[in-house]
Amino acid sequence: MDDRAQVREFLTSRRARVTPEQVGLPAGSNRRVEGLRRSEVATLAGVSVEYYTRLERGAISGASPGVLDSIAKALLLDAAERAHLFDLAHAASPVARPPRRRNTKCWKPHQSLQWALDAVTAGPAFVRNGRMDLLAVNPLARAFYKDVYDMPGQPPNIARFTFLDERAFEFYPDWNAFAEVTVSILRTEAGRDPHNKELHDLIGELSTRSEEFRRRWGAHDVRHHGTGFKTFHHSAVGELTLAFEGLEMAAEPGLTLTIYTAEPGSPSAERMQLLASLAASDNADSAPHVSERSLTDG
Repeated sequence: MDDRAQVREFLTSRRARVTPEQVGLPAGSNRRVEGLRRSEVATLAGVSVEYYTRLERGAISGASPGVLDSIAKALLLDAAERAHLFDLAHAASPVARPPRRRNTKCWKPHQSLQWALDAVTAGPAFVRNGRMDLLAVNPLARAFYKDVYDMPGQPPNIARFTFLDERAFEFYPDWNAFAEVTVSILRTEAGRDPHNKELHDLIGELSTRSEEFRRRWGAHDVRHHGTGFKTFHHSAVGELTLAFEGLEMAAEPGLTLTIYTAEPGSPSAERMQLLASLAASDNADSAPHVSERSLTDG
């Protein structure tokens, strides 16, 4: 991805969303641009029009934190958008070094992490990276995301499932909302880790194969996605409304631990218990059979 193009498209898309009325400016009757003019953003940010124009064209590497903060305020950026702007500026810096990320193809969860995941028995618990690969799960998460694991010839990846598997439309009752969240997570990660080849490859694949992804990717929306509620429709147990908490892992930069849980005593909690029972039964059926004689002989 072209760093300068990412800056240009992000800033122009944010500028187009802000109306003059939102920032206390007169709307006027002869506006030829959607949203604010560059001159208006420059005035609100306290910089010259020429300087802001250079920034919006992608020359952002020398911008100070104070200038970036002023632009974020002028464009009414939320916390996630402000962080993304700073990430883009950092990526454009000639002295910036790419963040060190583990290669997910060879990464394995350490034993204590798997113990921690397996200790969560009331809901799905899993570790994912910024490109939404499922890297480590507890048994209930594997049962919950069984369709993601069933995609032929592919490692389990939530983004790929969302846009390239028809079962996603049933699994996510509000598919559009899940699609927008998925793209915003990938866009946020692309700003944080712009040199990640695996991420670029996934974005290229989804852009080529999915018009829905390509359209949403062009919107340049980003977000922080750490807590809330989601509704799913699992093929084995039906509708589940679940709370979720996402925790950044201090020992594994770039990875997120997510836990889903249902409200105690709710129908979703009962269905989650049923899914746990089904998962335990499947695990028992797939475990190697050990006869009584073999135990005695051993």
